[in-house]
Amino acid sequence: MSELFETPQLGALARKLAEQGATYGRAVDSKPSETEREVSDQDIAIVGLSGRFPQSDSVDGFWDSLCQGRDLISRFDRSEMEDAVSPADRAKANYRTARPVLNDVDMFDAKYFGILPKEAALMDPQARVFLEICVHALEDAGLDPQRTEAAIGVFAGASYSTYMLANILTDSAALTDFTSQFQLGNYAAFTGNIGDSLATRVAYKLDLKGPAISMGTACSTSLTAISQACVSLRAGQSDVALAGGVSITFPQKRGYFSQDGGMASEDGTCRPFDAAANGTVFGHGAGVVVLKRLSDALVAGDRIYATIRGVGINNDGADKLAYTAPSVNGQAEAIRRAHRDAGIDAATISYVECHGTATPLGDPIEIRGLSTAFGPQTANRCALGSVKGNIGHLGAAAGVVGVIKTALMLHHKKILPVANFTSTNPDIDFEGGPFFVPAGLQDWRCDGPRRAGISSFGIGGTNAHLVLEEAPTTGQQPDVTAPQILPLSAKSPEALAEMAAGLAQALEADAPPQLSDAAFTLQEGRSRFDYRAAVVARTTEEAAAALRKLPAVKTRTPLDAPGVLFMFAGQGSQYPGMGRGLYETAPEFTRCIDQGAEILQPLIGRDITEILCLADVSDETAAQALRDTRLTQPALFLIQYANARLWQSRGVHPAAMIGHSVGESAAAAIAGVFDFETGLKMIAKRGQLMQDQPAGGMLSVRATRDDLEPFLTDGLDLAAQNAPTLQVVAGPDSALDTLKDRLDAAGLASSRLHTSHAFHSAMMDPVAEALASEFAAFQFNAPRIPYVSCVTGDWITPAQAVDPAYWAAQARACVNFKAGIRTATQDKSAVLLEVGAGRTLSAFAAQTLERWRAA
Repeated sequence: MSELFETPQLGALARKLAEQGATYGRAVDSKPSETEREVSDQDIAIVGLSGRFPQSDSVDGFWDSLCQGRDLISRFDRSEMEDAVSPADRAKANYRTARPVLNDVDMFDAKYFGILPKEAALMDPQARVFLEICVHALEDAGLDPQRTEAAIGVFAGASYSTYMLANILTDSAALTDFTSQFQLGNYAAFTGNIGDSLATRVAYKLDLKGPAISMGTACSTSLTAISQACVSLRAGQSDVALAGGVSITFPQKRGYFSQDGGMASEDGTCRPFDAAANGTVFGHGAGVVVLKRLSDALVAGDRIYATIRGVGINNDGADKLAYTAPSVNGQAEAIRRAHRDAGIDAATISYVECHGTATPLGDPIEIRGLSTAFGPQTANRCALGSVKGNIGHLGAAAGVVGVIKTALMLHHKKILPVANFTSTNPDIDFEGGPFFVPAGLQDWRCDGPRRAGISSFGIGGTNAHLVLEEAPTTGQQPDVTAPQILPLSAKSPEALAEMAAGLAQALEADAPPQLSDAAFTLQEGRSRFDYRAAVVARTTEEAAAALRKLPAVKTRTPLDAPGVLFMFAGQGSQYPGMGRGLYETAPEFTRCIDQGAEILQPLIGRDITEILCLADVSDETAAQALRDTRLTQPALFLIQYANARLWQSRGVHPAAMIGHSVGESAAAAIAGVFDFETGLKMIAKRGQLMQDQPAGGMLSVRATRDDLEPFLTDGLDLAAQNAPTLQVVAGPDSALDTLKDRLDAAGLASSRLHTSHAFHSAMMDPVAEALASEFAAFQFNAPRIPYVSCVTGDWITPAQAVDPAYWAAQARACVNFKAGIRTATQDKSAVLLEVGAGRTLSAFAAQTLERWRAA
């Protein structure tokens, strides 16, 4: 039995995480521009790709090889072959050792899919690989099945399971046991190897609710699967579809015997359309595409590789020489059906990806069928290609690989060379027709939209043809310059580290994605697992550097997000231009600031945006203005309110809140105790009344309340309890000077705060009396979001919230942040988020909660 290894969560995906985010999805409010034509309900968008290809670890690597026209068929020494051919037969002149093979087909991340190792060992690698590439394709499409209500279908087929014959039914006893218990026993081997389980297993493991249909039409299997996926999308049976196929047979490294004029290549090289063509080489590979209705893809802002305009499918019937023979008429009719379904003239097609097996009989018949379908028109030249020249014939996976190749050609606007082509097969008549074989890589130029056909013909006569068109043009938005959050999620710490490295590599590429698009995709288009990390950056360079410095994650992260506690600081956290960055980059923040500034203009006599959002941090004039309490308090309220609304617009909603002094007003406004305009009027009046009081000061003391109490004399008040060993005293300047001398003598550290008044002291009694009268005219409501009172240190009650006297007294009372933050964090899983300028409350909370929890 082939050896089975576990790899860290589909590691090949890591480098794709952000790279494919460049146009996966835009911000929710983005809109597509006018397209070149009206979008039809019949049009299908290809929004995701994935595959496993010979000598290529990724779709990008495969594309690079195709551009270079590389032959990816491996040639082996006869001693390397794994088949059962005898040494004598291997020595024969017509024994060939060429085969397109896949690396690491014995590797499978069974743990990722919740599959036991023993069960995985009994599963055909075709099923394993197809499971993995379906995950890759959905991530390439930026689609998390767990966060969509869309019906996701699966349409797929595989080659016959030689793995079961070579590795499971290895002797007569195993075969007898399997057949004796057929349908009633040996379920792991049975469901792991029959083709019927291919699609349904993907639906089960990925929790997909659309149709899951396995099918087989020999060499046209995967193109037939794609055609049926289109039918399902058009009929509304599916909203999204995974469609493709896989062909991995064992042993991979097996030789074959060529025969003159036969199907197998006489020299181990596949040469579609070439004069030296002498047969095909069968190989191994897999591919899958993610499909959506084009209208849905445009609304979602998906990156679209190409669109499927038309589908044609039929069977030859008896119109051919033998069951395995091709039919000119049958192939031509399938192509015509696709043209009719697309509603286009064949003359507008400028490329066809042919079945192109390079067999003596197949290629000439295929070109005759194409010529019949296209008719005698000669207006446009039409290039021909066949990926089989690069990778040989992949059986059930051949058609989908042709679709992946052609979709990439339309996406990159390039015509690819045909590998191993040097001169035209004399049995193919290109004279007088539109067809030609391109000599090398070239730009895809044409008068109208770029269109392509793709053919796949199966033994037994099922013919499939698709018409593809380049994606409609959409408006390209400039990248957002605001900081972006890039989250990663994996099922193991090792996988998370690999993802971080792969994402960094993608961001350091020559053409990195827009950071905002990558962030959107990582946030909205990725499954959420137990191990997580995130970085915040403004540029791709910053992001890559941060990703490479991520510390190792050892512990699991709960899947359910903890509640967020919004914290709003009080006076002292302000500085010039504190809203400048968000004002320039975040429309929701800008809207709130502009609206608030307009309301405040007649109340404070100036445009507050000048000092909040237009000034530089070193602007001394703005700094002097912010020392004026009548401006400071409205400025803080406005910045905090706008910042909170920005967080909410981004989906971060507070489970609870706490505010320090003036910050409680911002918390109350967000909780709906009063509206935005009322809050601005209250805080403007509060600031003005405080400004009008006699000058005073405040002293920060590093001591417990008990240690401080003996030093408090008449005229001095405890103004704030910020942390267990951090208190604030307020009162007349002379009394504070005396207090500081006494504290110094006692060895208790203290420092004067840069304030103009003795807030939250007896010197504010006139303010409280005046505010009681002013606030009586305002409308108050019970809070819709719980928040902690900075006066009581407990949850605000509805009675307190609607009482004007509470808000008047709040301007005078001692701030008990120490008790309040303890109350607010009774749920230990809460995330504390300081909303506004600075990190003052974060420091207070860290000191308080660390000591509290240790006690």
